[in-house]
Amino acid sequence: MYIKFPSDPQEQEKILREISRLLSEDKVGAIPTETIYGLACNPFSERALERLFQLKQREHNKPILLLLGKMEDLSLVVKCIPPKAYKLMKRFWPGPLTIVLPARRSLPKLLTGGLDTIGVRLTSSDIARSIARTFGKPITGTSANISGEPPCRSAQEVLKVFPNIDFVVDGGESKSLTPSTVVEIIDNEVKLIREGVIAFTEILRVLEEE
Repeated sequence: MYIKFPSDPQEQEKILREISRLLSEDKVGAIPTETIYGLACNPFSERALERLFQLKQREHNKPILLLLGKMEDLSLVVKCIPPKAYKLMKRFWPGPLTIVLPARRSLPKLLTGGLDTIGVRLTSSDIARSIARTFGKPITGTSANISGEPPCRSAQEVLKVFPNIDFVVDGGESKSLTPSTVVEIIDNEVKLIREGVIAFTEILRVLEEE
């Protein structure tokens, strides 16, 4: 299903409800984020996750990051939030910073890759954030690509790479090829996992501020 995201607020509400219905039925779709296009599904459904891994041809031991619709949704997926994580959230969220935190034990192993952590981000994409908010809980946001291949920057690219995907939300072409920066914060210790849009030096600078 191809969905062109409308500019009219009333039409947007209708489309958001339709996307939420698809997610609740364990469908997997591609949505625009603040960086590249991502693959969205219900992260609490083993069936949806299996379909996501099948589409992406991803190894089952690799975790999947989550996009939040609102800060309150953090409590659904993380066990605790270290002080340094709070500081980074205050400075960089909403935005392209994914923070890996201690995960709730109830999360599917397919989502966490069998680890005791989960990567989360309050996205600055209005479309992605609205989708997650309407759905009422976090959604997956892993890059829209076959594992090891370049990420998709548009709905048209997604349809070429994933002809069997359940739905695609067209929000225009991505402005960046660079993914989000990923840091892990466990026991208040910060570790760089992947440098992306936000430089790690900038993250360290913010953490050093009083």
